[in-house]
Amino acid sequence: MSTPPTEFHRSLGLLDSTMIVIGSMIGSGIFIVSADIARTVGSPGVLLVVWLVTGFITLTAALSYGELAGMMPHAGGQYVYLREAYNPLVGFLYGWTLFTVIQTGTIAAVAVAFAKFTAVLVPWFSEQHILMTLGPLKVSAAQLLAIASIAVLTAVNLTGIREGKAVQNVFTFAKTLALAAVIVLGLFIARNADAVAANMAGFWDAEWTTVKDGVVSVQPLAGWGLVAAVGVAMVGSLFSSDAWNNITFTAGEVIEPKRNIPLSLALGTGIVTLLYILANVAYLVVLPLAGDPAAADVVGRGIQFAASDRVGTATVAVLYGDTAAVVMAVLIMVSTFGCNNGLILAGARVYYAMAKDRLFFRKAGELNAHAVPSWALVVQAVWAGLLCLSGSYGDLLDYVIFAVLIFYILTVGGLFILRRTRPDAERPYKAFGYPAIPALYIVLATIICVILLIYKPAFTWPGLGIVASGIPVYFVWRRFVRA
Repeated sequence: MSTPPTEFHRSLGLLDSTMIVIGSMIGSGIFIVSADIARTVGSPGVLLVVWLVTGFITLTAALSYGELAGMMPHAGGQYVYLREAYNPLVGFLYGWTLFTVIQTGTIAAVAVAFAKFTAVLVPWFSEQHILMTLGPLKVSAAQLLAIASIAVLTAVNLTGIREGKAVQNVFTFAKTLALAAVIVLGLFIARNADAVAANMAGFWDAEWTTVKDGVVSVQPLAGWGLVAAVGVAMVGSLFSSDAWNNITFTAGEVIEPKRNIPLSLALGTGIVTLLYILANVAYLVVLPLAGDPAAADVVGRGIQFAASDRVGTATVAVLYGDTAAVVMAVLIMVSTFGCNNGLILAGARVYYAMAKDRLFFRKAGELNAHAVPSWALVVQAVWAGLLCLSGSYGDLLDYVIFAVLIFYILTVGGLFILRRTRPDAERPYKAFGYPAIPALYIVLATIICVILLIYKPAFTWPGLGIVASGIPVYFVWRRFVRA
C-alpha cells in the first residue's frame, strides 16, 4: 500500500492563480445586485460610485495582501497572516468564521443562485417546488440541486489539484467572455437613447425607494442619509467582489508563490473591477435606472424593478425578448458553477492549515493519494449543504459580508504590525501606497461596518456573534487537544 503524500503538489501557475481569483469573484451578483443598489441609492451617478468605491476597496486590500502573501507563501493564506500578526486565537477565529459562515455560507449562497437560474430552464427545480416538509423546514427542489452541485464539485476536487484547476480555467474563461459579450451588447448594440437621456437628467438625484404591500415610497437622500445608503448598498457590490483572497489559501500549490500570488491578486481584482464597472455602464445605457414595478415591459420596470432583480437578463431582453431569460440563465449557471469550484477548492486548504496547528479536526490535516485535503473538502461540503437548507440567498449574503469585512480590516492592520515586529523579513512585494492606502482601506471598511451595524442589525449582529462564539470554542479545543 502506497503512503499518502505529505506535501501539496505545486501545479498552479500565474494563469491558473489569476483564474482562481477571477473565477471565485464572478458569480451571479453582477447580474442581480445592481437592482437592489438602484433602489437604495436611486441615482445613476451614485450607483456607479458604489461600484467604483467597491472596486477601490477591493484593489486596495488585494495589493496589501500581496505583501503578506510574499512574506508567508504557506497553505492557509489569510489564516496564517492573522496568526502571525496577532496570535493563534485571532487566526482561529478567522478559520472558525470561515468554516461556519464565510466560505461555506458563500458556497451555499452561490449554489442556491445556480439552482434558481437552472429553474428558468427546468421549472421542476423551482424554489416553490417543495419536495418534503420536516416541521418548520421545507426542502425545495432548488435546495436539493444546490446541494447536489456542491457534492459534484467536491468530488471533482477530491481527484486532485490538476482536475480542480482544469474545471476552474474552463469555466472562468467561458464566463469572463460571456460577461464581456453582455457589456459589448449593452454599450454598442442595445443602446437606448431614451434610457440614456432619462439617466442623465437625474444623474445625481439620490433617493431611497422601498416597496411595501405594493406601495412605492421614495425618500430623498442627502448628507449622512446618502452616506448611509451607499454603505448599505455596498453589501451587494462587496459580496459580488468578494473571494479574491482565496488564492492565498492555496499558496502551498502555487508555483513561485512569492511572485505569482501577489501578481494574480493584482491582475484578477483589477480585471473583475473593470468588468463590473463596465457592466453597470452597459445597464445604464440600455435601461433607465428608475422604473415602475407594475410596468409591462423591461424598459418600463427599469433597473430598480427588473423582474426578480435580474438586471442582466433585462438588458439582454431589450434586443432578444423572452430568449434573453434562457441565454442569461445559461450564462449565470456557468458563472456560479465555476465560482463555486474555486471556493470549494480553496476553502479546504484553510482547514488543512488549522488542523496542522491542532486547531481543527486532525484528519483535515491529512492529504489523500491525490495530494488534496480530502477530509477537509468533505466536511466543508456537508456544512455548506446544511446551510443551503437554512435560509435565503440574501440572508446568507448579509451574514457573510460583515464577517468578511471584520477580518479584512484585521488582516490589513496586521500589515502595520508585521512591518514593526518583523522589519527584516523578506518582502518580495511591498504594499502599494503604504502606509496611506492601507490605512485608508481600514477607515473605509470600518465606516461600512458601522453603517451595517446600525442599518442592518438583524444580520450583522448575529454575524458578530458567530465570530465571538469562536472564543470559547478555541479554549475548549485547546484544552481537549492537550488532554
